[in-house]
Amino acid sequence: MLKQPNVILILTDQLRSDCVSLNGNEYILTPNIDTVGGQGINFSNAYSATPSCIAARRSIMSGMSPQKHGMVGYKDFLEWDAVTLPQILKDNGYQTYMVGRNIHLHPTRKRYGFDHMVVNEDYLEWVDNKVDGVKFNRYATNKHHGGIYYSTGIQCCDYTARPWPYEEYLHHTNWTVNKAIDFLEKKDPSVPFFLVVSFLAPHPPLIPPKFYMDRYLRNDLPKPKIGNWEEVPNSTGQGLDSFDVNLSDEAIKSMQAGYYGLINHIDDQIRRFIKISNNHVSLMTNQSDVKDEQDNNTIVLFTSDHGEMLGDHYLRRKSTGYQGSMKIPFMLRAPEQYNIKPGSINNQLVSLNDIMPTILGMLDIDIPETCDGKNLYKSLQDNNHNTREYIHIEHAPRFQGIVTETDKFLWHVKSGKEQYFDLKNDPDELDDLINDHLYKDRINKLRFYLINELINREEGFTDGKVLISGQPYFPVLKKEH
Repeated sequence: MLKQPNVILILTDQLRSDCVSLNGNEYILTPNIDTVGGQGINFSNAYSATPSCIAARRSIMSGMSPQKHGMVGYKDFLEWDAVTLPQILKDNGYQTYMVGRNIHLHPTRKRYGFDHMVVNEDYLEWVDNKVDGVKFNRYATNKHHGGIYYSTGIQCCDYTARPWPYEEYLHHTNWTVNKAIDFLEKKDPSVPFFLVVSFLAPHPPLIPPKFYMDRYLRNDLPKPKIGNWEEVPNSTGQGLDSFDVNLSDEAIKSMQAGYYGLINHIDDQIRRFIKISNNHVSLMTNQSDVKDEQDNNTIVLFTSDHGEMLGDHYLRRKSTGYQGSMKIPFMLRAPEQYNIKPGSINNQLVSLNDIMPTILGMLDIDIPETCDGKNLYKSLQDNNHNTREYIHIEHAPRFQGIVTETDKFLWHVKSGKEQYFDLKNDPDELDDLINDHLYKDRINKLRFYLINELINREEGFTDGKVLISGQPYFPVLKKEH
């Protein structure tokens, strides 16, 4: 009898959808990430409904939208309880393991269903003792942003970049893959496993190994996307962690090279993970190389928690309603029995809360009622089934909006400003059509969708007829909706 499939979730931090070559980026090298979608399915319309680390990762863990689990902005160091994906898999006989960046779980060592976790604090303790003659305080700034990894002067939210100054094996990306390989070498062979490989990169600090940064410094890179609706910010003196930026060509090139370099570095390490892991469990073998069904028994899902603006629209970081911040890669490779045609592209709307019900659905495990995400595998089985008409997007205290497969409506909560983009014809959001009378009916329809989503919200965003700007807007909801 064929054993239940293993599951590997490869999770990056702050990787935008269009910085993967499979999604059309001709400037970057990601052949190994592309393999997940190339041997499986690439969901081309995937979004982070609240593009911020903690809210997004709670959706991954719980199968709930941000509006349901209650985190709609950034708020750190909050303990929470939910029915989680690793707990359900553990209850169904899986060995559950996480390596790399902690999924913003708090307290750090609370396992939320994982049998074991090897996380950032373990890395900082390990790496701080590897540099001869130097002992860093790994809590130099706070318990997330201390130690050697943050000793270069390039910090967590900076747009500046420089090469990693130590040996490459000391980099967080290499360490994460090493720990993932360690698990596969030592796992319990009698049960299936769920492994989360959680990379810190390409989230800043932008410190890829020198080889990778040099590769992109010497090559042409795309110019930031600037639309006809922009206002040029005066970002001088606002600090390296400012959201608004108006950078020189050299500063933009350096930021891009650091970001692209981190992604390329991840991709090469994924290749190492695949090659070495094939000695223990078949991950990405061609069907012709598979010896028997048992050799090809691992589901692999690759995604990110949110994106990075990278200078588009004079913005950087995340937390905005624009594509660079919200749109994410989402690829799924599954064993042959799932009948997912290699190289498939699916355009239906996908969100991070779909991960839990999709994996449980593929494993024929009951999906808890707490999930409001969609079982994407079920939708693939039914060609006429569309998961949803739109995704409600938001980030406190900034914006609310509605995104569909073809367009987007944004409402900026404080000012009341509205924007409308025809994503089908203008995927880079260069033309704000909010005042174009040809789109009036469509804008009214999307605005109605948003009003309907907000009508019972505690902030008082609407009276059921119009949107009301200037309301208090906090990252944590007081009650479930």
